[in-house]
Amino acid sequence: MTPESILKNPPKVLKQSLRKKYFSEGFLFLENMMDKSMLRRLHLKIGQAIEESRVLKSSNKKFDLEPDHSNELPRLRRLTQPVEYYKIFWEFAKSSIITDIAEDLLGPDIMFHHSKLNFKWCSGGEEVKWHQDMPFWPHTNDSVLTIGLYIDDVSTEMGPLGVIPRSHLGPIFDHYNQEGTWTGAISPKRRKSLNLQDAVYLEGEAGSITIHHCRTIHGSKPNTHPDQYRPLLLNTFSSADALPITINPTPSRYDRYIVRGRPSLNVHMEPYNGKLPPDWSKGYTSIFALQQKDL
Repeated sequence: MTPESILKNPPKVLKQSLRKKYFSEGFLFLENMMDKSMLRRLHLKIGQAIEESRVLKSSNKKFDLEPDHSNELPRLRRLTQPVEYYKIFWEFAKSSIITDIAEDLLGPDIMFHHSKLNFKWCSGGEEVKWHQDMPFWPHTNDSVLTIGLYIDDVSTEMGPLGVIPRSHLGPIFDHYNQEGTWTGAISPKRRKSLNLQDAVYLEGEAGSITIHHCRTIHGSKPNTHPDQYRPLLLNTFSSADALPITINPTPSRYDRYIVRGRPSLNVHMEPYNGKLPPDWSKGYTSIFALQQKDL
């Protein structure tokens, strides 16, 4: 759907001014949006997942681990597709305030794409270099967004999500290096053209929500807090008429599930002026593993 057609629908949660701001700026940050009971439930399940990861020696389909992860000192980078493993995460993705927000910004018919729980472990949890989401999983149009939830308070030293306002209105950048290898990040050469001084870092309290457009340039710094890890729960949705044109790098049983409304009988097509990602059917690790190889 186009922004103009979406804005014609009455909002569920957001003021019309906020909906317009999203389309002009490419992101929103909404503080204290989640009730504490849901946060507690999510937090308990995250603790369970961390305990499960302790016995692992290396990353697998479910857990992406930092190189020095151990039983005594677990250090997770990502829980991939938590909706696939824990009922509470799918319950949250399909029927909560984030689904209402998605409807306000995508229209009445909404498709689920994927979910992930990104960690930044204390004392050096890895950075996420500047990138856009669309090159990872291109769609037939740009009506695609990701909604993040801060499970805990996130301060500047913990590596909050950083976004570059209005960057979604610019080009889709190349995420390959000079040798033609996919790195999952905008190359240092191309980063020189970005207005990094305009970056906004979204620090806030537990229960705050981040929203960014699929073309918005974003990233985050390492977590330098001495003893507090930072979990960020991310869910990606699209308008039902925005169909993926490449394979989902981390598919789940809920791939292309309609969480609101009904499937679209039409496809909204817009030119995709970017390179396609690699063939993810051969396997995918994580943005952390891909980016850290491109040092």
